[in-house]
Amino acid sequence: MYIPVFQRKILLITLTAISLSISTFLASPPAQADETCLSPYMAKIVGQEDFVYVWTLGVVGMGDEQDKLVTLDVNPKSPNYGKVIHSLSVGGRNEAHHSDFTDDRQYLWTGGLDTSKIFIFDVHTDPAKPRLHKVIDNFVEKTGGLVGPHTFYAYPGRMLITALSNNKDHSGRTGFAEYSNEGEFITTHWMPTNENLRNAQKMGEYADGYNYDLRSLISRNVTLTSSFTGWSNYMMDFGKMLADPEAMKHFGNTVVVWDSHTRQPKQILDVPGAPLEIRFAWGAQNYYAYTTTALTSKIWLIYEDQTTHTWQAKAVADIGEPSKVPLPVDISISADDKILWVDTFMDGKARAFDISDPHNPKQIYEKVIGKQINMVSSSWDGKRIYFSSSLLANWDKKGEDDEQYVKLYQWDGKELAHQWTVDFYKEKLGRAHQMRFGAYSLYPEYRQQSTANIAQTVIK
Repeated sequence: MYIPVFQRKILLITLTAISLSISTFLASPPAQADETCLSPYMAKIVGQEDFVYVWTLGVVGMGDEQDKLVTLDVNPKSPNYGKVIHSLSVGGRNEAHHSDFTDDRQYLWTGGLDTSKIFIFDVHTDPAKPRLHKVIDNFVEKTGGLVGPHTFYAYPGRMLITALSNNKDHSGRTGFAEYSNEGEFITTHWMPTNENLRNAQKMGEYADGYNYDLRSLISRNVTLTSSFTGWSNYMMDFGKMLADPEAMKHFGNTVVVWDSHTRQPKQILDVPGAPLEIRFAWGAQNYYAYTTTALTSKIWLIYEDQTTHTWQAKAVADIGEPSKVPLPVDISISADDKILWVDTFMDGKARAFDISDPHNPKQIYEKVIGKQINMVSSSWDGKRIYFSSSLLANWDKKGEDDEQYVKLYQWDGKELAHQWTVDFYKEKLGRAHQMRFGAYSLYPEYRQQSTANIAQTVIK
């Protein structure tokens, strides 16, 4: 069978990535680090992470007022453990939001939901001091009108980028784009809508065309996208939006099932209430994912029916008291598929759900982390849980309730034990949003360094 040159190159890259992942897994010691929500194509950290990179929103009247990438030293053997060791501002305030690495882990892509700018950082030349490598300032033009780059998801040699809005009406109707690792635009994939289903099967009431997160399950050739809201809402004051009946109508209610290879939408599932982060299970034969709905405070299971081999969606648990709208935000699944961490912004709580039975999650633990909370990042071994505070500049709480931090807790299976807090307001850095792990062990030139040498590198 003849395979075109381009497809052969993609196949070779994919097979190489899978081969490297398997080799790394087999050669690694039992305890691994690294967040459990990252792309399976991505190089993984083995052992203790050295850094947490925090994509941070600038605040008027604080420090230089700019968005910035903040580097925290998180290696317990370092003399700078739990401290800020580097900060790099990018100019202006862009509504800094999400970020992620290329598949080779050499570059960290970050986005601004307001300006639609993308900032690409070199994190391999000196992992302790990332450098601004490239700025993409024509995302809207190149993609045909996408606004608000959100999720960055690594595929072999390229980056998939979801968007939250469009430049025509600033609603949530949108799509996702593909870029090369070098930062060159490749193509745009628009979400299916009632007016244009793009040959997808509509499984329920909705085909709203909204987007938010994107995650893939390689073994089933399946990608899932979720849905949120557009620029008009996420840039509005939170209290004003909640009091606006018309604004509250404009939230997504769908999860779309895609063919990962062809990027063709296959099914549109009803998941009412603004489904946000998607987290696939890691088990080799666990063909399911979780998401949570911000407005209805429920955990949803998205799973493959083993009889029909179609994908289904069902609500499987409540989060707190839904009538009080605790506003679930970020989630993290443990590498053994037994625990799902759920953060709820309004009450500042982290909750652990036992998901040993995927269809019947049970809450087993909760703890107040702060007056507000947003992101959660769990190490691969499940022992270290990091939390950050900021949701959106205009949605964060006001006054004394506006806490901005990154906190580390140790988890022993029963209790979260606080290790340290970095107060981003006290450090005059701004609003701490998303976290990503970094490590010297990822890069050959650093692997032979002793702990002492690494410590000296950080100090300098």
